[in-house]
Amino acid sequence: SSCFVVCCFDRSFIDSTAVVPAIMSPGNPSHGGTFQPLRHRSGTMRDRLHSYTKRTLGAGGSIHQAVALPPNESCAGWVAVHAIDFYNDVCLIWQVMAADPYLSSFRAGEGFPSGVEYRWSASPEEPSVSVSAPQYIDLVLKWIGEQINDPEKFPDDADDEVRVYSTPQFAALCGQIFRRLFRTYGIIYSSFFGTLEALEMAPHLNTAFKHFLFFCTEFGLLPEREMEPLEVLVKPLRKQYFAAKQGK
Repeated sequence: SSCFVVCCFDRSFIDSTAVVPAIMSPGNPSHGGTFQPLRHRSGTMRDRLHSYTKRTLGAGGSIHQAVALPPNESCAGWVAVHAIDFYNDVCLIWQVMAADPYLSSFRAGEGFPSGVEYRWSASPEEPSVSVSAPQYIDLVLKWIGEQINDPEKFPDDADDEVRVYSTPQFAALCGQIFRRLFRTYGIIYSSFFGTLEALEMAPHLNTAFKHFLFFCTEFGLLPEREMEPLEVLVKPLRKQYFAAKQGK
């Protein structure tokens, strides 16, 4: 499906958004905060589409069936719901790492893949600063949470949902959210998979990433060059996705 076309300027791993310092607030999914998943208000399009996904998977449906756009539904609304749900998945996984002393061993700017430097700035007009990979994840998750909690950007009112979700600005915002979530998965797999495996969280991580990647593939949300660093994981999963689509 190609009903949701994302076209926005990508700054690779040099990101410009809201706040430069590492986040230490109590509600942040890292640094010991208790993560509270973002909910979909009852009776809204978001809630209906979220429930559809849960029913599909709960009834034994496959992931490739669960990511397909339901009949007669808004493609942009479908993407909005999954942006929130995938954000919740990553926050839950990242919270598991909150007490790991390994987080403090990363140097500023050190990233994945090798040679990539993570940088962050308060706005496109301000100079960026080097941040460590864990700081980058904290900043990304805080920024995504702010976007989703902004009713002007992610409304849960029926009339506003239709109006906002159909705009190119919303498409651009979702493209940025999905690219940053993918980079977060890249850091987690490259630096923390062993820890999650020891905590018996690897199956959850793998299932969450597979669902995320199938959805991104279904709607063309990730540029090919963005996925190259995780090709060893992405290639076999995309092969599974295309085989399932063809009924093989």
